[in-house]
Amino acid sequence: MVARPPPTTLPSRGALLSEHVDPADDASGGSSAVAPPHPLRTRLLLSLAATVLVLDLVTKLVVVATIEPGEDIRTLGGALYLTQLRNTGAAFSFAEGFTVLFTLVAAVVTVVIVRTARRLRSTGWAVALGLVLGGALGNLIDRIFRDPGFLRGGVVDFLSVFGPDGSVFPVFNVADSAIVCGGILGVLLAIRGVEFDGTRSGADERAGTA
Repeated sequence: MVARPPPTTLPSRGALLSEHVDPADDASGGSSAVAPPHPLRTRLLLSLAATVLVLDLVTKLVVVATIEPGEDIRTLGGALYLTQLRNTGAAFSFAEGFTVLFTLVAAVVTVVIVRTARRLRSTGWAVALGLVLGGALGNLIDRIFRDPGFLRGGVVDFLSVFGPDGSVFPVFNVADSAIVCGGILGVLLAIRGVEFDGTRSGADERAGTA
């Protein structure tokens, strides 16, 4: 009797695929595409900015249409008064008379934030910059389109807390609130060493790698 050779087992298609090594991966010691540590937060920044802008514009339109200049409407038992004032200064009526300067500053801030958004991977910074961007655009639109003229328009302020006409605290609007909240959040993130790309710098980064 003639001995037959053992049957040859052909490798499966999955095994062949698993054993295949891409030349580019082999040369680099691994995959050439490395996923970033954090996803981009550009959409979050722009969505929040758009929300703040729409809310600011709508509230200003309602105030201008329903409240006479200088009129005070008492609400929340006197904790909040609704009024209509025109502010030619910065947030909370600061430094009135420098309208053109603040208009240009708001325009520069807008451009810088939009450019920064292309490399933004921190959720905290996305929220902070989104608040500032939406508030800056809201007040910038007032300065461009409202009286007394281009770049010199008066911003509509209508929120007065604990007293009428800003007797206790300067009158402000939604945009002012967003700018201040975004600025405070940005300061806290900077103190903690959080970078725009979501990483931490300085001592926090060293502690995280220890």
